[in-house]
Amino acid sequence: MPVEEFVAGWISGALGLVLGHPFDTVKVRLQTQTTYQGIIDCMVKTYRHESVYCLAPFDLIKVRLQNQTELRARLGSPPPRYRGPVHCAVSICQEEGPQGLFWGAWALTLRDTPTLGIYFVIYEWLCRQSTPDGQNPSSATVLAAGGFAGIISWAVATPLDVIKSWMQMAGLKHRVYRGVLDCMASSVRQEGLGVFFRGLTINSARAFPVNAVTFLSYEYLLR
Repeated sequence: MPVEEFVAGWISGALGLVLGHPFDTVKVRLQTQTTYQGIIDCMVKTYRHESVYCLAPFDLIKVRLQNQTELRARLGSPPPRYRGPVHCAVSICQEEGPQGLFWGAWALTLRDTPTLGIYFVIYEWLCRQSTPDGQNPSSATVLAAGGFAGIISWAVATPLDVIKSWMQMAGLKHRVYRGVLDCMASSVRQEGLGVFFRGLTINSARAFPVNAVTFLSYEYLLR
């Protein structure tokens, strides 16, 4: 049974990532850049000018690649800073040292530790509340429970998700934070308390379909 659960979780997680990656790119840019007027403006500009390309080091590389805004399609435009994930990792090691790959690792840990617990507890609770004893939850129940679990967990995670993104971009912007609390204080001084809620709308919009599909595929594959 553990092998089946691993395979089912692996496949359903991959499906969720594929579905949610474009929204994740928009979320990261809204959190770390001030050149967009809102979600739609960010999506339109990203679609119009670029292609969206596809664990702390991997998450950092993802954020750095998502923040590249150099135009790829026009002749004479400046080349992108990173040519891909491997080049990004090598460049970070050369310019910021191996420790550069772990920028924001503590914020990532603090974000995921409580929210993953909230995520699964809410999913299980919603499924049990909507399912008669002795029966498996229906597909509609799984979709709804997974979606709402995703929204609630991301609502809790968003403040630290913002800090994580700021810390991951710090090396590129030549900023130095002494830790998570220093980054939080600096962010509030520069942007106000509203900085902690950047990306909350796009996180919520992404969370429902991504987690609904993730849990539905997981339950379906197990059966």
